Amino acid sequence: MSTVTTPDGTVIFYKDWGPRDAQPIVFHHGWPLSSDDWDAQLLFFLSQGYRVIAHDRRGHGRSSQPSTGHDMDTYVADVNVLADALDLQGAVHVGHSTGGGEVARYVAQAKPGRVSKAVLVAAVPPVMVKKDSNPEGTPIEVFDAQARSTASAGPGPRCPRD
Repeated sequence: MSTVTTPDGTVIFYKDWGPRDAQPIVFHHGWPLSSDDWDAQLLFFLSQGYRVIAHDRRGHGRSSQPSTGHDMDTYVADVNVLADALDLQGAVHVGHSTGGGEVARYVAQAKPGRVSKAVLVAAVPPVMVKKDSNPEGTPIEVFDAQARSTASAGPGPRCPRD
Protein backbone atom coordinates (compact mmCIF):
# COMPACT_ATOMS: atom_id res chain seq x y z
CA MET A 1 0.00 0.00 0.00
CA SER A 2 1.48 3.38 -1.03
CA THR A 3 1.31 6.12 1.59
CA VAL A 4 2.91 9.38 2.67
CA THR A 5 2.87 10.76 6.18
CA THR A 6 2.09 14.42 6.85
CA PRO A 7 3.86 16.49 9.53
CA ASP A 8 0.95 15.93 11.95
CA GLY A 9 1.29 12.14 11.54
CA THR A 10 -1.68 11.62 9.22
CA VAL A 11 -1.10 8.80 6.75
CA ILE A 12 -2.35 9.58 3.24
CA PHE A 13 -3.00 6.63 0.91
CA TYR A 14 -2.42 7.10 -2.81
CA LYS A 15 -2.38 5.23 -6.12
CA ASP A 16 0.44 6.03 -8.55
CA TRP A 17 0.20 4.13 -11.84
CA GLY A 18 2.09 4.48 -15.10
CA PRO A 19 5.49 5.59 -16.34
CA ARG A 20 7.32 7.88 -13.93
CA ASP A 21 8.51 10.06 -16.81
CA ALA A 22 4.98 10.55 -18.26
CA GLN A 23 2.91 13.65 -17.60
CA PRO A 24 1.08 13.16 -14.29
CA ILE A 25 -2.64 13.62 -13.85
CA VAL A 26 -3.69 13.92 -10.20
CA PHE A 27 -7.31 13.18 -9.27
CA HIS A 28 -8.92 14.75 -6.17
CA HIS A 29 -12.16 13.12 -5.00
CA GLY A 30 -15.26 14.69 -3.52
CA TRP A 31 -16.82 14.12 -0.12
CA PRO A 32 -17.42 11.35 1.09
CA LEU A 33 -15.70 9.42 -1.71
CA SER A 34 -12.20 7.99 -2.13
CA SER A 35 -9.58 7.50 -4.83
CA ASP A 36 -11.43 4.34 -5.92
CA ASP A 37 -14.16 6.50 -7.43
CA TRP A 38 -11.67 7.65 -10.08
CA ASP A 39 -10.64 4.13 -11.19
CA ALA A 40 -12.36 4.28 -14.62
CA GLN A 41 -10.67 7.61 -15.39
CA LEU A 42 -7.33 6.38 -14.04
CA LEU A 43 -7.47 3.32 -16.29
CA PHE A 44 -8.45 5.38 -19.34
CA PHE A 45 -5.64 7.94 -18.95
CA LEU A 46 -3.17 5.21 -18.03
CA SER A 47 -4.03 3.53 -21.37
CA GLN A 48 -3.25 6.85 -23.09
CA GLY A 49 0.28 6.90 -21.64
CA TYR A 50 -0.18 9.23 -18.69
CA ARG A 51 1.03 8.74 -15.13
CA VAL A 52 -2.12 8.79 -12.98
CA ILE A 53 -2.31 9.52 -9.27
CA ALA A 54 -5.28 9.58 -6.90
CA HIS A 55 -5.21 9.93 -3.14
CA ASP A 56 -7.66 9.34 -0.31
CA ARG A 57 -8.09 12.66 1.49
CA ARG A 58 -7.53 12.52 5.26
CA GLY A 59 -10.62 11.07 6.90
CA HIS A 60 -11.56 9.15 3.73
CA GLY A 61 -10.89 5.68 2.33
CA ARG A 62 -7.60 4.12 3.39
CA SER A 63 -6.07 7.32 4.80
CA SER A 64 -5.91 8.04 8.52
CA GLN A 65 -9.09 9.16 10.24
CA PRO A 66 -7.81 12.07 12.38
CA SER A 67 -10.15 14.25 14.40
CA THR A 68 -8.45 17.44 13.19
CA GLY A 69 -7.31 19.00 9.93
CA HIS A 70 -10.57 18.86 8.02
CA ASP A 71 -10.19 22.22 6.29
CA MET A 72 -8.93 23.31 2.87
CA ASP A 73 -5.59 24.60 4.13
CA THR A 74 -4.76 21.22 5.68
CA TYR A 75 -6.06 19.29 2.68
CA VAL A 76 -3.78 21.36 0.45
CA ALA A 77 -0.84 20.89 2.82
CA ASP A 78 -1.44 17.14 2.47
CA VAL A 79 -1.41 17.46 -1.35
CA ASN A 80 1.88 19.37 -1.09
CA VAL A 81 3.38 16.48 0.90
CA LEU A 82 2.21 14.06 -1.80
CA ALA A 83 3.46 16.24 -4.67
CA ASP A 84 6.85 16.61 -2.97
CA ALA A 85 7.14 12.89 -2.21
CA LEU A 86 6.32 11.96 -5.82
CA ASP A 87 8.28 14.93 -7.25
CA LEU A 88 5.35 15.83 -9.49
CA GLN A 89 6.19 18.30 -12.27
CA GLY A 90 3.77 19.78 -14.81
CA ALA A 91 0.81 17.87 -13.40
CA VAL A 92 -2.79 18.22 -14.47
CA HIS A 93 -5.00 18.35 -11.35
CA VAL A 94 -8.61 17.18 -11.70
CA GLY A 95 -11.00 17.81 -8.82
CA HIS A 96 -14.63 16.94 -8.24
CA SER A 97 -16.80 18.67 -5.62
CA THR A 98 -14.67 19.19 -2.48
CA GLY A 99 -11.73 17.91 -4.50
CA GLY A 100 -12.31 20.82 -6.90
CA GLY A 101 -12.00 23.26 -4.01
CA GLU A 102 -8.82 21.45 -3.01
CA VAL A 103 -7.46 21.81 -6.56
CA ALA A 104 -8.33 25.53 -6.74
CA ARG A 105 -6.56 26.22 -3.45
CA TYR A 106 -3.59 23.96 -4.31
CA VAL A 107 -3.02 25.55 -7.74
CA ALA A 108 -3.00 29.01 -6.15
CA GLN A 109 -0.23 27.94 -3.73
CA ALA A 110 1.71 25.30 -5.68
CA LYS A 111 5.47 25.46 -6.08
CA PRO A 112 6.62 26.68 -9.50
CA GLY A 113 6.56 23.95 -12.14
CA ARG A 114 4.25 21.62 -10.22
CA VAL A 115 1.03 22.41 -12.15
CA SER A 116 0.30 22.66 -15.87
CA LYS A 117 -3.51 22.65 -15.80
CA ALA A 118 -6.49 22.43 -13.45
CA VAL A 119 -9.84 20.83 -14.22
CA LEU A 120 -12.74 21.58 -11.87
CA VAL A 121 -15.74 19.24 -12.14
CA ALA A 122 -18.86 20.34 -10.25
CA ALA A 123 -16.37 21.92 -7.87
CA VAL A 124 -16.72 23.69 -4.55
CA PRO A 125 -14.12 26.45 -5.04
CA PRO A 126 -13.81 29.56 -2.85
CA VAL A 127 -17.06 31.50 -3.02
CA MET A 128 -17.09 34.72 -5.06
CA VAL A 129 -20.60 36.10 -4.82
CA LYS A 130 -21.64 39.72 -5.33
CA LYS A 131 -24.21 40.68 -2.71
CA ASP A 132 -24.91 43.59 -0.38
CA SER A 133 -22.38 42.37 2.18
CA ASN A 134 -19.78 41.61 -0.55
CA PRO A 135 -20.38 44.16 -3.35
CA GLU A 136 -17.09 43.46 -5.17
CA GLY A 137 -17.57 39.68 -5.30
CA THR A 138 -14.36 39.21 -3.33
CA PRO A 139 -13.64 35.55 -2.45
CA ILE A 140 -15.29 34.87 0.91
CA GLU A 141 -12.02 33.86 2.60
CA VAL A 142 -10.44 37.19 1.57
CA PHE A 143 -13.55 39.16 2.50
CA ASP A 144 -13.69 37.44 5.90
CA ALA A 145 -10.06 38.37 6.55
CA GLN A 146 -10.79 41.98 5.58
CA ALA A 147 -13.82 42.00 7.85
CA ARG A 148 -11.81 40.61 10.77
CA SER A 149 -9.05 43.18 10.31
CA THR A 150 -11.50 46.09 10.23
CA ALA A 151 -13.47 44.61 13.14
CA SER A 152 -10.35 44.76 15.31
CA ALA A 153 -10.30 48.52 14.69
CA GLY A 154 -13.92 48.80 15.83
CA PRO A 155 -17.31 48.02 14.31
CA GLY A 156 -17.03 47.33 10.62
CA PRO A 157 -18.45 45.25 7.80
CA ARG A 158 -19.30 41.64 8.50
CA CYS A 159 -19.70 38.85 6.00
CA PRO A 160 -22.64 36.67 6.99
CA ARG A 161 -22.62 33.33 5.24
CA ASP A 162 -25.83 32.79 3.29
